[in-house]
Amino acid sequence: MKDKKEPPEAEDAELFRQALAGVTRLPPSNRAAPARPKPRPVPLAPVRGARAAAVTDALSDHGAEDQPLTEFLRNGISRMILRKLRRGQFPVQDSLDLHGLNSDAARKLLLEFLREATRRGLRCVCIIHGKGRHTDSGQGILKIRARHWLTQCVEVLAFCEAPPNHGGSGAVLLLLKSDANAPEKF
Repeated sequence: MKDKKEPPEAEDAELFRQALAGVTRLPPSNRAAPARPKPRPVPLAPVRGARAAAVTDALSDHGAEDQPLTEFLRNGISRMILRKLRRGQFPVQDSLDLHGLNSDAARKLLLEFLREATRRGLRCVCIIHGKGRHTDSGQGILKIRARHWLTQCVEVLAFCEAPPNHGGSGAVLLLLKSDANAPEKF
């Protein structure tokens, strides 16, 4: 009669238990809990009808520099707000992609988007304008102009270049006023 042998898995488990016989468990560490996943942006419905007509285009291309601004902070706003925006402490609530648009169409769509985002009470949005590497000069005209237009919009308190996961130098994160007529509170 043959001896019954234990299956290899049972032998391995027993060897593992013997190897860990003198081991003591480490105390719990002081690590921070992992961050919750960022909320997905809610797409913005196109503005039509009476609301679309109410958006006036008062933005100027005059004064746009050859190099795009990397950050902007409205007078009276603390630099700490810009630092928090750069560090991603404001969750991105919506985004607008201006790829493939000409300057006039991009300006109008940007204005509509900002007015609607302010009306909805959004605080942090992302504007994707692209890097413009396919232009003759190597600098994106839309990138330069979009950032220049944002400095003229009263809804925009601050902006900075987006982190790589939001478009890098081809996008900006904006911090908006909660209401264009209300004083700003943080």
